Amino acid sequence: MSFTSEVKDELARVMPACPQCEKATLAALVRIEGTLFVSGPARYRVEIATDAPASARLVVRLLHGIYQLKTNLTMRRSVLHKTPNYLIEVPAQPHLADALRDMGVLSAEGGLEMGIKESLVAKPCCAAAYLRGAFLGSGFISNPKSDFHFEITVESEALAEGLVELMARKDITARIMARRSSYMVYLKSGNAITEFLAFTGAHQAALSMEEERVVKSVRNDVNRQINAELANQQKVSNAAVEQIYAIRRVVEHYGMEDLPPALQEFIRLRVTYPEASLKELGERATPPLSKSAVYHRVRRLESMAAELDAGE
Repeated sequence: MSFTSEVKDELARVMPACPQCEKATLAALVRIEGTLFVSGPARYRVEIATDAPASARLVVRLLHGIYQLKTNLTMRRSVLHKTPNYLIEVPAQPHLADALRDMGVLSAEGGLEMGIKESLVAKPCCAAAYLRGAFLGSGFISNPKSDFHFEITVESEALAEGLVELMARKDITARIMARRSSYMVYLKSGNAITEFLAFTGAHQAALSMEEERVVKSVRNDVNRQINAELANQQKVSNAAVEQIYAIRRVVEHYGMEDLPPALQEFIRLRVTYPEASLKELGERATPPLSKSAVYHRVRRLESMAAELDAGE
């Protein structure tokens, strides 16, 4: 089961916080996954398609329980993808038009409602329920082990803006991307995705997201530390190569015995421990030297080598 399917399965089992919450969830599902057919004045039928069995069961239960509407459920299996698809048909019947107006699918005048009916989402719990239904309808969330990506696809720009506004009430920042014939409401921040899941009731999924965020954060910190150490080792190695070159030039020209004792000691330490840092060389000196004292000897040798190179 994909992570999206796991989240939808959890959201479909969330208990409503108030009697209006289930209506808000159903309204979002019908708005996003439903297709409205008109066969005459005030004669409508609706088809709702979903590939999530939990969503299909929820839609049927709510249509029966809230509006006492008759439904026909058909399971279709795609030959290409070999995955089941569920079609819920709501045939023309008395009170269907009233139900569609109540869910904000139809306006009071009988036209299509483009945004979200405010009375459905007036309470915070109902706003969460509407977002829950929206994700159940066309939501996608990537596996947090690979990446943080979340989206809900809708056909109306007004509906997309309404979803963004509902998330903003909970300080969740969502963005809209226009596609060829639809609008994608998306979240890219792991923190925003976790907050959405917790707000809509997918607490297990939110915990999974948070655990993965912690793992990624620790892994990134470790990688940064390793990269910093590797970079420092490379810097030390490069410096050691330059110092050994300077030592060779100076010793070949002046001879080891004619150099000051302090430089002789540094040369012996550097040749013996070519990969050691200046601090480590200072600790091995007798008596021990500070890093700045060792660095002074390095500068003296490099200056002598530079003078020899310039004289050639």
